[in-house]
Amino acid sequence: MNYIYNIHKTMVEENIILVYEGEFTQEITKAVLSMAEKKLDSKGEEGNIKRKVFNVMVECLQNICKHSESLSLPNEKKAIFMIGSEEDCYIITSGNMIANKDIKGLSEKLEKINSLDKDGLKNFYKELIQNNEMSDKGGAGLGFVDIARKSGQKLEYNFESVDADYSFFSFKSKIARISE
Repeated sequence: MNYIYNIHKTMVEENIILVYEGEFTQEITKAVLSMAEKKLDSKGEEGNIKRKVFNVMVECLQNICKHSESLSLPNEKKAIFMIGSEEDCYIITSGNMIANKDIKGLSEKLEKINSLDKDGLKNFYKELIQNNEMSDKGGAGLGFVDIARKSGQKLEYNFESVDADYSFFSFKSKIARISE
C-alpha cells in the first residue's frame, strides 16, 4: 500500500492538479474537461488564462482519441493526460501509443510548427484551413498549430519505442499564467 502514498507525494511535489490514465472516450474526455474546469475555477484563475488552458486540453484530448481509434489492442488504446501548475504556468501533458509508421510525419509537422514565429504560425494556420487537407485521422493538423499559438511556447514531445510496431508519444505544452 506504500505505492499509493508515493503517488500522492509525487503529485503534491509536482503540483499535479489532475491525472487520468486509461482508455479515452468522448464521455471520459468530457468528464476530464469538466473536472479540470472545476479545479481551475477553484483556483480563481482569470478567464483568459482558463480559456487558453481549456483550449489546449481539448486539443490534447482530441489527439488522444483520434490516435486511439486506429489501434487494435485494448492496452494500446490506454493513454495518460495530466494538468499541473508551476508558479508562472500551467503544464498540460499527454501520452499515447502511436504506430511507428506515423512518427516521421508527426515529427516533421511538430518540427515545422516549432520553427515558426507568431506570424508564421498564424499564416500556417490560415494555409491549413484554406487547403482543407484532412488527414486519415480526420483532422487537418490544426490542433498542434492552435496549441502553439495559444501557448506561445515551443511544443515539447518525445517518442519512446515500445516494440517493432508502436511507440509511446509524450507531448507537453505550457501556458503562462499571466495574460498577454
